[in-house]
Amino acid sequence: MSTPAPIRAAAGPAADPAVAPAEQQGRMTHRQILSALSGMLLAMFVAILSSTVVSNALPTIITDLKGSQSQYTWVVTATLLASTASTPIWGKLADLFSKKLLLQVAIVVFIVGSMLAGLSQSVPTLIAWRALQGLGLGGLTALVQIAMAAMISPRERGRYSGFLGGVFAIGTVAGPLIGGLLVDTSWLGWRWCFYVGVPFAAAALVLLQRTLHLPVVKREVSIDYLGAAFLTAGVSALLIWVSLAGENFAWASVETALFVGGGVLAIAAFIVTELRAKEPIVPLRLFRDRTTTLAIVASMVIGVALFGSTVFLGQYLQISRGYSPTAAGLLTLPMIGGLVASSTVSGILISRFGRWKAFLVVGSILVAVGFGLLSTIDHRTDMVLLGLFLAVLGVGIGLTNQNLVLAVQNTVAAADLGAASSAVAFFRSLGGTIGVSVLGAVLSSRVGTLIQQGLADVPGAAAASGSGDVGLANLTGAPAPVQTLIRVSYGDATGRIFLVAGLLSIITIVAIAFIREVALRTESGDQRLQGGVAADVDDSTAAVDDELAGRTRSAARA
Repeated sequence: MSTPAPIRAAAGPAADPAVAPAEQQGRMTHRQILSALSGMLLAMFVAILSSTVVSNALPTIITDLKGSQSQYTWVVTATLLASTASTPIWGKLADLFSKKLLLQVAIVVFIVGSMLAGLSQSVPTLIAWRALQGLGLGGLTALVQIAMAAMISPRERGRYSGFLGGVFAIGTVAGPLIGGLLVDTSWLGWRWCFYVGVPFAAAALVLLQRTLHLPVVKREVSIDYLGAAFLTAGVSALLIWVSLAGENFAWASVETALFVGGGVLAIAAFIVTELRAKEPIVPLRLFRDRTTTLAIVASMVIGVALFGSTVFLGQYLQISRGYSPTAAGLLTLPMIGGLVASSTVSGILISRFGRWKAFLVVGSILVAVGFGLLSTIDHRTDMVLLGLFLAVLGVGIGLTNQNLVLAVQNTVAAADLGAASSAVAFFRSLGGTIGVSVLGAVLSSRVGTLIQQGLADVPGAAAASGSGDVGLANLTGAPAPVQTLIRVSYGDATGRIFLVAGLLSIITIVAIAFIREVALRTESGDQRLQGGVAADVDDSTAAVDDELAGRTRSAARA
């Protein structure tokens, strides 16, 4: 059985006069935590804002750049793909180097990608710079969670989850509104959707430099560059295949064989490399723990909920229902309100009582119910009903998303905290990427079918009914009757993608049902790390002993 790299106990934290004595021992006061959180929460706000502000402006962007439905999906998928592939690497680096420095590097990468994306003159160029933007976003989303785990114990983290939930709410609400206002303002336009996050990112860079002072525990390590290369190649090949198959080439084709074969070989090489690497990017020993494995499975499906609902909901509201980008943003408020309320309240209750599984169970059920309700929508659905459906989905996501990360961070050894946290984020992003690609393909196929059926007797329909892609690309230039039927087709097809997501969410319910609840730790990640690996082994052994003792007592009573 492989073990984490040895920790130099004598070295201790790196000397830093700016770090308070309490922080050097892995303990931070409430005031110090709030101060350190300021820069990290602003960085998280940037990540959320960049996702939501663009998703609501995408119909306008694709129409302006003469893009297609598949390109619409790829503008989102490129960012998710880059973020997904890079997340485990960021997480592993966080176990080896300064989390503060890595956060700053991620912000710089994000700023560069955002500026270049705003200058794009074609959809392929935009997709390329969105991928660079995704590299920075992968670092931000993973490293903020990792840094919080290093500062705050699992038992106390609920006190601060309200701040994270508030930032998530502000970013998610402000993004569509800001994006709508920018698109609807003639002298600004959609390009400012990429520029708007840059000042916030720059401010986060300064705040992190001034407020975040985490100890760096020196470890004798080597970076698994070969494993990182195989992981990136394998994931990228399979995700690109999922996105392009059926549109750019047939499912049964030479291209499919090359993508799938290459991806499978790369992942196999990655597994072999990880088994032999001294410091693997994704330690395979993590998957020996039931909680970690099941939480990762559940997170993949939650990724579909997070990304699929926001990406295609904006398209439904604007294309099918005719709302402006600003109004479409306002109409998503019920989902955001439910998400914020449930994540904040559950965080407080978890900190107070130390129990977390019940919230995951209820949340997973509500996600399935929410998707089931949304599967009934069409181009005539009452907007009040839509708001109620979205609120149910939002409550479910809020109860599961952050709490799955908490369950894993509470279980793994301190030396694997970064790798484990990023693994959850990685598979959640992977689920989101696959979800957006697959659901986008389902939507495109269904829209094409409905257009062909509905426009069969309309003059000029032959040119507009070839596929959903053609319908979207030529929406503004098509005859009025054709435009109407294209909008109706999008509205009626959207329910099917939510039906697929609802069926997938059953997997989350099953996975969470089998997760074993372990009492929340009362030490932060830094405290555990400075205490040595042995402490984690003792804690894990004690948890197993407690479970066995409980089973023995239950058997005796029976």
